[in-house]
Amino acid sequence: MITHTFPILSSERLYLRPIQDSDATALFSYFSKEEVTLYFDLPTFQHINEAYALIKTWQDNFIKKEAIRWAICLKDNPDQLIGSCGFHNFSTEHFRAEIGYELHPDFWQQGLMTEAISTIISFGFENYKLNRIEAFIDPDNLASRRLLEKMTLTSEGILHDYFFEKGRFVDGEIFALLKRNYIQPTFSRHIV
Repeated sequence: MITHTFPILSSERLYLRPIQDSDATALFSYFSKEEVTLYFDLPTFQHINEAYALIKTWQDNFIKKEAIRWAICLKDNPDQLIGSCGFHNFSTEHFRAEIGYELHPDFWQQGLMTEAISTIISFGFENYKLNRIEAFIDPDNLASRRLLEKMTLTSEGILHDYFFEKGRFVDGEIFALLKRNYIQPTFSRHIV
Protein backbone atom coordinates (compact mmCIF):
# COMPACT_ATOMS: atom_id res chain seq x y z
CA MET A 1 0.00 0.00 0.00
CA ILE A 2 2.59 2.58 1.08
CA THR A 3 5.10 3.47 -1.62
CA HIS A 4 8.64 4.81 -1.26
CA THR A 5 7.61 8.24 -2.52
CA PHE A 6 5.79 10.36 0.03
CA PRO A 7 2.56 11.69 -1.55
CA ILE A 8 1.96 15.42 -1.14
CA LEU A 9 -1.74 16.29 -1.09
CA SER A 10 -3.66 19.52 -1.25
CA SER A 11 -7.23 20.64 -0.85
CA GLU A 12 -9.03 23.95 -1.04
CA ARG A 13 -7.22 25.47 1.96
CA LEU A 14 -4.63 22.89 2.97
CA TYR A 15 -1.26 21.54 1.91
CA LEU A 16 -0.36 18.09 3.32
CA ARG A 17 3.34 17.28 3.16
CA PRO A 18 5.93 15.12 4.94
CA ILE A 19 6.71 16.05 8.53
CA GLN A 20 10.28 17.31 8.91
CA ASP A 21 12.66 17.96 11.80
CA SER A 22 12.08 21.68 11.24
CA ASP A 23 8.47 21.11 12.39
CA ALA A 24 9.55 20.19 15.93
CA THR A 25 8.97 23.65 17.43
CA ALA A 26 5.47 23.88 15.95
CA LEU A 27 4.67 20.31 17.03
CA PHE A 28 5.88 21.02 20.56
CA SER A 29 3.83 24.23 20.70
CA TYR A 30 0.60 22.25 20.76
CA PHE A 31 1.64 18.83 22.11
CA SER A 32 2.70 20.75 25.24
CA LYS A 33 -0.96 21.77 25.76
CA GLU A 34 -3.08 19.48 27.94
CA GLU A 35 -6.24 20.20 25.93
CA VAL A 36 -4.50 18.63 22.90
CA THR A 37 -3.13 15.53 24.66
CA LEU A 38 -6.17 14.89 26.89
CA TYR A 39 -7.37 12.04 24.68
CA PHE A 40 -4.04 11.29 23.02
CA ASP A 41 -2.01 8.17 23.80
CA LEU A 42 1.03 10.31 24.65
CA PRO A 43 1.66 12.44 27.74
CA THR A 44 1.73 16.22 27.43
CA PHE A 45 5.17 17.19 26.15
CA GLN A 46 7.56 18.81 28.61
CA HIS A 47 10.59 19.22 26.34
CA ILE A 48 11.18 19.84 22.62
CA ASN A 49 13.17 16.58 22.40
CA GLU A 50 9.84 14.75 22.69
CA ALA A 51 8.68 16.48 19.50
CA TYR A 52 11.86 15.44 17.68
CA ALA A 53 11.38 11.84 18.91
CA LEU A 54 7.76 11.74 17.68
CA ILE A 55 8.78 13.12 14.28
CA LYS A 56 11.50 10.45 14.02
CA THR A 57 8.97 7.74 14.90
CA TRP A 58 6.59 8.97 12.18
CA GLN A 59 9.44 9.18 9.65
CA ASP A 60 10.75 5.71 10.53
CA ASN A 61 7.27 4.21 10.30
CA PHE A 62 6.90 5.60 6.78
CA ILE A 63 10.29 4.20 5.72
CA LYS A 64 9.23 0.78 7.10
CA LYS A 65 5.91 1.16 5.22
CA GLU A 66 3.98 0.79 8.48
CA ALA A 67 2.34 4.21 8.61
CA ILE A 68 2.14 7.61 6.96
CA ARG A 69 1.69 10.93 8.75
CA TRP A 70 1.18 14.23 6.92
CA ALA A 71 2.00 17.68 8.21
CA ILE A 72 -1.13 19.81 7.92
CA CYS A 73 -0.28 23.30 6.65
CA LEU A 74 -2.32 26.16 5.28
CA LYS A 75 -1.78 26.59 1.54
CA ASP A 76 -0.65 30.19 2.02
CA ASN A 77 1.97 29.06 4.57
CA PRO A 78 3.17 25.56 3.54
CA ASP A 79 6.21 25.64 5.85
CA GLN A 80 4.18 26.13 9.06
CA LEU A 81 2.80 22.91 10.57
CA ILE A 82 -0.56 23.41 12.33
CA GLY A 83 -1.39 19.74 12.90
CA SER A 84 -0.94 16.27 11.50
CA CYS A 85 -2.99 13.36 10.24
CA GLY A 86 -2.38 10.00 8.70
CA PHE A 87 -2.83 6.25 8.52
CA HIS A 88 -1.37 3.59 10.81
CA ASN A 89 -2.13 -0.01 11.81
CA PHE A 90 -2.29 -1.04 8.15
CA SER A 91 -3.58 -4.51 7.43
CA THR A 92 -2.56 -5.16 3.83
CA GLU A 93 -4.16 -8.59 3.87
CA HIS A 94 -7.52 -7.11 4.89
CA PHE A 95 -7.29 -3.76 3.00
CA ARG A 96 -7.78 -1.61 6.08
CA ALA A 97 -6.01 1.09 8.07
CA GLU A 98 -6.64 3.36 11.03
CA ILE A 99 -6.59 7.16 10.93
CA GLY A 100 -5.13 9.48 13.52
CA TYR A 101 -5.02 13.25 13.76
CA GLU A 102 -4.53 16.32 15.91
CA LEU A 103 -4.60 20.09 15.39
CA HIS A 104 -3.23 23.16 17.16
CA PRO A 105 -6.06 24.70 19.26
CA ASP A 106 -5.64 28.04 17.45
CA PHE A 107 -7.15 26.30 14.41
CA TRP A 108 -10.00 24.40 16.05
CA GLN A 109 -13.59 24.99 14.93
CA GLN A 110 -12.65 26.19 11.43
CA GLY A 111 -13.40 23.02 9.47
CA LEU A 112 -9.71 22.43 8.75
CA MET A 113 -9.53 18.95 10.23
CA THR A 114 -12.69 17.99 8.35
CA GLU A 115 -10.94 19.06 5.16
CA ALA A 116 -7.71 17.23 6.05
CA ILE A 117 -9.41 13.98 7.03
CA SER A 118 -11.66 14.07 3.97
CA THR A 119 -8.56 14.47 1.82
CA ILE A 120 -6.70 11.51 3.29
CA ILE A 121 -9.79 9.29 3.34
CA SER A 122 -10.23 9.98 -0.37
CA PHE A 123 -6.54 9.21 -0.93
CA GLY A 124 -6.76 6.01 1.13
CA PHE A 125 -9.66 4.60 -0.84
CA GLU A 126 -8.39 5.70 -4.24
CA ASN A 127 -4.62 5.27 -3.98
CA TYR A 128 -4.04 2.75 -1.19
CA LYS A 129 -7.05 0.70 -2.33
CA LEU A 130 -8.36 0.47 1.23
CA ASN A 131 -11.75 -1.13 1.75
CA ARG A 132 -12.13 -0.07 5.38
CA ILE A 133 -10.88 2.98 7.28
CA GLU A 134 -11.09 2.88 11.07
CA ALA A 135 -10.62 5.30 13.94
CA PHE A 136 -10.47 4.68 17.68
CA ILE A 137 -11.51 7.44 20.06
CA ASP A 138 -12.16 7.85 23.76
CA PRO A 139 -15.98 7.82 24.01
CA ASP A 140 -15.76 11.10 25.96
CA ASN A 141 -14.00 12.87 23.08
CA LEU A 142 -17.03 14.65 21.64
CA ALA A 143 -15.04 16.77 19.16
CA SER A 144 -13.55 13.64 17.56
CA ARG A 145 -16.96 11.98 17.54
CA ARG A 146 -18.48 14.94 15.66
CA LEU A 147 -15.60 14.96 13.17
CA LEU A 148 -15.87 11.25 12.43
CA GLU A 149 -19.64 11.37 12.11
CA LYS A 150 -19.32 14.31 9.72
CA MET A 151 -16.94 12.14 7.67
CA THR A 152 -19.67 9.43 7.72
CA LEU A 153 -17.66 7.01 9.85
CA THR A 154 -20.08 4.96 11.93
CA SER A 155 -19.63 3.86 15.53
CA GLU A 156 -19.37 0.09 15.76
CA GLY A 157 -19.28 -0.03 19.54
CA ILE A 158 -17.21 0.52 22.65
CA LEU A 159 -14.38 -1.78 23.66
CA HIS A 160 -14.13 -1.46 27.44
CA ASP A 161 -10.67 -1.02 29.00
CA TYR A 162 -9.21 -1.56 25.53
CA PHE A 163 -6.19 0.74 25.93
CA PHE A 164 -3.78 1.31 28.82
CA GLU A 165 -2.77 4.97 28.58
CA LYS A 166 -1.15 7.31 31.06
CA GLY A 167 -1.29 4.74 33.84
CA ARG A 168 -4.95 3.72 33.49
CA PHE A 169 -7.27 1.64 31.37
CA VAL A 170 -9.51 3.57 28.98
CA ASP A 171 -12.34 2.55 26.70
CA GLY A 172 -11.96 2.70 22.95
CA GLU A 173 -14.87 3.41 20.65
CA ILE A 174 -14.30 2.14 17.13
CA PHE A 175 -15.62 4.02 14.11
CA ALA A 176 -15.35 2.79 10.52
CA LEU A 177 -16.14 3.75 6.95
CA LEU A 178 -16.39 1.14 4.20
CA LYS A 179 -15.47 2.00 0.64
CA ARG A 180 -18.92 1.00 -0.61
CA ASN A 181 -20.46 3.64 1.71
CA TYR A 182 -17.96 6.37 0.82
CA ILE A 183 -19.25 9.53 -0.82
CA GLN A 184 -16.69 11.66 -2.67
CA PRO A 185 -16.24 15.08 -0.97
CA THR A 186 -17.60 18.18 -2.68
CA PHE A 187 -14.40 20.22 -2.36
CA SER A 188 -11.40 19.61 -4.55
CA ARG A 189 -8.46 17.41 -3.60
CA HIS A 190 -5.44 16.51 -5.64
CA ILE A 191 -1.97 15.10 -5.42
CA VAL A 192 0.72 17.68 -5.95
